[in-house]
Amino acid sequence: MHGGAQKLRIGLLMNPCAGIGGPAGLKGSDGVEVQTLARAQGIESQVCRRVVMALASLAHQLGDVHWVTCSGAMGEQALLALGIRDSEIVYITPAETEGQDTKRATRALQDAKVDVLLFAGGDGTARDLLDAANAGQSILGIPCGVKMHSGVFANHPLAVAEILRDLLAGRLLSATVGEVRDIDEVAFRKGRVIAKFYGELQIPAALSYIQSTKVGGRESEGLAQQEIAADFVDSMLPGIIYFMGSGQTVAGIMAALGLPNTLLGVDVICNQGVLQNDVTSLDLLHWTTQGQCRIVVTVIGGQGHVFGRGNQQFSPEVIRAVGLPAIEVVATKTKLEGLTSGFVIVDTGDPDLDVALSGVHRIRTGYQDAVLMRWGT
Repeated sequence: MHGGAQKLRIGLLMNPCAGIGGPAGLKGSDGVEVQTLARAQGIESQVCRRVVMALASLAHQLGDVHWVTCSGAMGEQALLALGIRDSEIVYITPAETEGQDTKRATRALQDAKVDVLLFAGGDGTARDLLDAANAGQSILGIPCGVKMHSGVFANHPLAVAEILRDLLAGRLLSATVGEVRDIDEVAFRKGRVIAKFYGELQIPAALSYIQSTKVGGRESEGLAQQEIAADFVDSMLPGIIYFMGSGQTVAGIMAALGLPNTLLGVDVICNQGVLQNDVTSLDLLHWTTQGQCRIVVTVIGGQGHVFGRGNQQFSPEVIRAVGLPAIEVVATKTKLEGLTSGFVIVDTGDPDLDVALSGVHRIRTGYQDAVLMRWGT
């Protein structure tokens, strides 16, 4: 019997100064001087209220989440207002906060292995997160700032609840990127809008299908596998050793490369050539000492296993040697939506490793197309 998906780990980070300059007509909230002027007018930040608004509709499901946050006004305050008293505090909020606190808190939340980092603020807050966020960290913004030109925010606080509800229910979400943009507040106060692109963050979004993989309104498994293969081949890096797992989707990648494939085994390739076919776990351990490696696996249709069924060559020792960030899962959306478990199952034979692998992870589902889905036991 499977234990099920682990509790979703959500990090909550609030910028307690976000949006305070708006009602004061200050065209932004960046900087201590601006915040002081706003407070002198008796204006208070609405961040906590908007976070509570965003999450209140999830009241009956909030207990299914392991909350990781900052003390006081940078997160804990909103959770207490929602009746959540057992959150994990990983950053102590100082009496006066600044952008560096957002960056430090972001790193602390990531160190705590959050599945999704929920932040409340504006474009300035998004810029601070961008500076500190790891590649691949899923981030979603609750709009609380004055100017929000970035594409990392939900359209409305209540839209955040819908995305989290889908994650908790095991529904697929598209893994996309949102631009981080900010305007020059000094120029803005002088009537000039100077917007600048700073970078991109990974965000969860409502599931979408790529038109080219649809036939008669439904996803074609064969076309989707071809799109996955084309995208994977385009992303391959020279010198990286790839451990290609079993299954038709991975076989499609090998076919696109023109390489011999072991359908029910594991092959090792590098620089688009075969190093070894049909390997054992000991072979794989050897290859982990020869260079940087990546594991490429698919999900077993219906059951949902990604490890532990038909690919035991990926032993706990091999998986640990390669590392979670270097595990690539490829599958069609149709296959993922058909999983009876509602989540991807890991059964490596090592309970501690299974827990370490649990969480919300990116799965490649097409050409420049991916979803976020929960893994569990």
